[in-house]
Amino acid sequence: MTPEEALAHYEKSQASLAVVKAMEVGLGNGENDMHRYFAADFRWLGNQGCGTKNGVEEFRRNWQLPLRSAFTEREYKTDQFLADGEWVSCFGHILCTHSGTFMGIEATGKRIKLPYIDFWLVRDGKIADNWVSVDFAMVLAQLGRDVFDGHGWENFDSGSITPPTPTQES
Repeated sequence: MTPEEALAHYEKSQASLAVVKAMEVGLGNGENDMHRYFAADFRWLGNQGCGTKNGVEEFRRNWQLPLRSAFTEREYKTDQFLADGEWVSCFGHILCTHSGTFMGIEATGKRIKLPYIDFWLVRDGKIADNWVSVDFAMVLAQLGRDVFDGHGWENFDSGSITPPTPTQES
């Protein structure tokens, strides 16, 4: 990569990062119209339990509003951003209060941590795609529901369950 190409890549990375950070501020401020951040054909691709949202309206109706309904007093805490050209990623969490029904669990009033990882593709100054992983298993555990029914592998770490080993060398 030539110095000129490296500079152009750096500038593209910083521009992409600025788009994502502006969107995150908008979410944190409770903005209702997210069109200025997302492309017209925007896709939000979540892990199991989150679903896939095609377009800003689906994102708002099937993610943004249900999240706001279930969790209030939200504080977005991004631990780290990474930017590489038109790609931006981050990991962080939302500190929030469980004040509405979530996954069938009525409001508990508990203050919880909602961890997430995001990967965004930024094109023409707008977010085109957002791959998301939200740790709903951790959220549900904080609300009293163990989705692993006591069989989570963290029990190997604590020694409460002995990890299985292969019967043959593999």
